[in-house]
Amino acid sequence: MMGSSHSWREICAVQHIRYPFRGLLQVYPSHKTRGSRCATNAETKEEVAIKKIGNAFDNRIDAKRTLREIKLLCHMDHENVIKIRDIIPPPVREKFNDVYIVYELMDTDLNQIIRSSQALTDDHCQYFLYQLLRGLKYIHSANVLHRDLKPSNLLLNANCDLKICDFGLARTTTETDFMTEYVVTRWYRAPELLLNCSEYTAAIDIWSVGCIMMEIIRREPLFPGKDYVQQLALITQLLGSPDDSDLGFLRSDNARKYVKQLPHVHKQPFVQKFPDVSPLALDLAERMLEALNHPFLSSLHEINEEPTCPSPFNFDFEQTTMSEEDIKELIWAESLNFNHDSMLE
Repeated sequence: MMGSSHSWREICAVQHIRYPFRGLLQVYPSHKTRGSRCATNAETKEEVAIKKIGNAFDNRIDAKRTLREIKLLCHMDHENVIKIRDIIPPPVREKFNDVYIVYELMDTDLNQIIRSSQALTDDHCQYFLYQLLRGLKYIHSANVLHRDLKPSNLLLNANCDLKICDFGLARTTTETDFMTEYVVTRWYRAPELLLNCSEYTAAIDIWSVGCIMMEIIRREPLFPGKDYVQQLALITQLLGSPDDSDLGFLRSDNARKYVKQLPHVHKQPFVQKFPDVSPLALDLAERMLEALNHPFLSSLHEINEEPTCPSPFNFDFEQTTMSEEDIKELIWAESLNFNHDSMLE
C-alpha cells in the first residue's frame, strides 16, 4: 500500500505508482494513449494505460459517465471490448477527488491509422470490421447501446486486434428517454439522432459502423457535415430523400415537416459514387443490419466464436437521483472490488 505521508496528487506526479499486491509500476508518457499514461509492472512486465479523471466529482453528469463506464466494463468480458485492470484508490478515502482507471494497453486507435500513411487492404478492413461487429453483438446482447462509436473509440494493437472503448454515453436498449445528453460525434450520427428522435434502437450503432467502414476504405469521413443541416444534406444526397414509410420513427410534427420540405433527391448508386470500392464492401455498407452474416465477412464469420453476454447490464443505479457524493461512494465501492485486501491493511 502507498505510504500516507504523500498526497495522492504527489504520488501520481512522480514516475512510480505502487499498486497494492501488484508490484511497482513505472509510469511514462506515450503516444499510445490519448490523455493517459503508460505504465509497466516491474514484476510482471505487463504494460497498462492509466487514465486520470481529475476533479472527477465536480460535475455530476461527468461523474455519472465515469461511474457508468466503470460499471459497464466490469460487467463485460469480451475480446473486443477494452478491459479495466484496476482502479487505483487514494491512500485515504477523504482524498478521493481524482479517479485513476487502469486499462489494458493498446498501441493506437483506428482514427490514427486511417489518417496515417499505413496501407490498408481489404483484409485489414474485413478484420477490423469483423471485430467491431463481434464486439458490438456482445454489447447489444447485454441490452446496451454504445452511442458514441467512432474511429478514435476503436483501439488497436500492432497485430490488428481491435477493442471498443469509451462507454461513458452508453444506455440500455429498453430506455425510453434517451435525449438527456449529447450522443455520437456528428459525422457518425444516425438520421434519427440528427432529428432529435427520443426513441431509437441498436440501429444507431450499426449506422456508425457503416460510416466507419466506408472511412476505413476511403481514408476520409463519409458524411463530414459542418453542422446538423449539412449533415442531413450529405446523407440524403447519397441515400436519397426519405418517403413517408421511412419517417415512421419521427414523433415530432415539426421534424417531419422539416424533412419533407427539404429538396427531393434520388438515391445515388453506391457503385457509381464509389467506383474504386469492392462490390461486396459496398453491398455490406448498404445492408449493415445483417453485417456479421454478410459474404464480405464470410472468411471470418464463425457463430461459435461470436459470444453474447450471459446477462443483461442493469442500469438501475441511474434511476435514482444521485448527488456527486453518492456517485463518489459508488466509484469508491467499485475500487474496493480491485483493492479489497489492501484496503483492510
